[in-house]
Amino acid sequence: MIAAGTLASRVTGLLRSIVLVSAIGAGGLGADAFAIANQMPNYIFQVISTGVLTAVFVPQIVKWSQEEDGGRRLLSKLFTLATVILLAVTVIATVIAPLLIGLISSFQTDAQYELAVAFAYWCIPQVFFYGMFALVGETLNARGIFAPYAWAPITNNIVSIAGFGLFMWLFGPGRRDIEAYDGTMIVFLGLTATLGIVAQTVVLFAFWRRTGLRLSPDFHWRGMGLGQLRRVATWSVGMLLVGLVVSAVQQRVITTASSDAVVNASSNMWFNAWLVFMLPYSLIVMSIGTPYFTQLSHHAHAGRHDAVKSDMNTAIKTLGLLVVFAAVTLMAAAVPAARIFSSDLAEAEATAPVLISFLVALVPMAVLFIVQRTFYAYGDTRTPFFFTLFQAAIAIAGSLATPLIFLHGGLTAGVALVQSISSTLQVLLAIFLLRRKLGGLRIGGGLWAIVRFTLAALPAGAAGFAIYLWAGGADGWMAQGKILAVLACALIGTVSLAIYVGVLALFRAPELKQIGSLVRSRLGR
Repeated sequence: MIAAGTLASRVTGLLRSIVLVSAIGAGGLGADAFAIANQMPNYIFQVISTGVLTAVFVPQIVKWSQEEDGGRRLLSKLFTLATVILLAVTVIATVIAPLLIGLISSFQTDAQYELAVAFAYWCIPQVFFYGMFALVGETLNARGIFAPYAWAPITNNIVSIAGFGLFMWLFGPGRRDIEAYDGTMIVFLGLTATLGIVAQTVVLFAFWRRTGLRLSPDFHWRGMGLGQLRRVATWSVGMLLVGLVVSAVQQRVITTASSDAVVNASSNMWFNAWLVFMLPYSLIVMSIGTPYFTQLSHHAHAGRHDAVKSDMNTAIKTLGLLVVFAAVTLMAAAVPAARIFSSDLAEAEATAPVLISFLVALVPMAVLFIVQRTFYAYGDTRTPFFFTLFQAAIAIAGSLATPLIFLHGGLTAGVALVQSISSTLQVLLAIFLLRRKLGGLRIGGGLWAIVRFTLAALPAGAAGFAIYLWAGGADGWMAQGKILAVLACALIGTVSLAIYVGVLALFRAPELKQIGSLVRSRLGR
C-alpha cells in the first residue's frame, strides 16, 4: 500500500510539474523566482522534520502509544509543543523572508529578487502545514494506520494541478517577463502552492478518528522525557543544516544562470531534473530499501552482526539490479525526459546534461541509503554527520569552482556533477567507517554484482540511445512535444529493459530470479 501510494504520488507530482512548466515556463527570471520561493518551505521543514520530528518526536509517539491511555496525556503535550514550535518557526521565517531569499540565491537583478520575496510571503506558511502533516502522519503510522500518510500527498498534486491550470486559463500559458507578474498573479501562484499543502494536511486529519485518540491543548511540558533524545536530535539537525548550506551555495551559483537558460539550465530546470532523478530513487530505493532497514534494526538490536552484514549484501544486490538499469536508461532518454518538463527544445537540451549529471550518483546513493541506515540501526547518528560534512566540503568547494571551469555554458550541469562526485566519495568514506565499526562488512558480493549489472546495462542503454538517434535526435519527433516525449521515454525504456533482462538471463544472473519473485509477489497482492 505504501509503495502504491508512493508511485501514485510521484506520478501525479510529475504531472503537477508539467502543468506548472506549461503555466510559467521552465526557464527565465520569473520561473526561477517562483522556484526558489516555493523551495524555501522545504528547506526549512527538512530541519524540523528529520532533525526534530523524526529524531525526537516520532520515537516518543511509538513509545507512548503503548501506555494504558494510548498515549493520550503525553501526546496532548507533544502536539501542543509541536504546534507552538511550528507556528513560531513559520512566523519568524515569514518575517525574515527577504533575508532567507538572499541567502539561497544570487539573482542578477533587484526585480527578480523582489519577485522571489513576494512569492515567498505566500509560500513560507507551508512550513506549518508540512509540520502538522508529518506529525499526524507519524502518529497514524505508529498506530498501524499506514495508507493515509502514503496517499494524502496526491491531494496536494491535484489541487496544484487545478490551480495552475486555472492560472493558465486566466492569465495565459508560457514564459513571461518579470514585469508581467502583477499582484494578482503572484498571489494566485503562491496561494495555489500553499493550498495544496493545506489540502493534504486536512485530508490526513480526516483519518485521525481511527487512532482512537482525543487530544486537548496542554502547555505543561515537563516530564515528557525529551531530554534523553537531545543528543540524537543535535547530530540530526547538524547534518541537515550542513545540507542546507550546500543547497544555499549551489543555488547562489545556479541562479546566476536564470537570464540565459539556453546556455545554462536555470534553478527551476535544476529542480525539475532533480524531480526526475528522484522518481527511480523513491520507487526503488525507498520502497525496497525501507523494509531492509527494518530487518537491519531488528538484527542490530539483537546483536546479530552477521545477519546485519548479510542483509546489507542482499539489499545492495537487489537495489543495484534495478537502480543500474534506471540510471543507464534515463541517461539514454535524457533529452525526451527533460522535454516533458521544458517549455521548448532549447530548455530541454540545457536540462538534459543536468539530469545526466545527477544520474551519475543514483547507484552510489542507493548504496549510501543502506550504509547510512545501518548506522541508524545501531543508534549512531554521529558518524553519518561527519561523512555528510565531508561530502558537503567537497560539494561546496566544487560548486564555487564551477564558474571558473564552465566558462562557456554548462554551469548548472557542472554543479550537479560536483554533487554526484561528492556523493560517490561520501559513500566510499561511509563504507570505510562502517567497516571499522563492524570489523568487516562482507558486501563484496553486492558491489561486484553492481559491476555485473553495469556491464549488462551498457548495451541496453546503448540500444536506447541508438533509437533516440535513429528517430532524429533532438531534431526528431521524440523532443517535439510533451506527449511525444512521453512516448519516446516509453519506447526507449521498453527496448532497453528487454535487452537488459535478456543479457542477465543469458548469463543466468541469480538476482534476476529473486527480483522476479519480488515483483510477482507485489503484483499478486
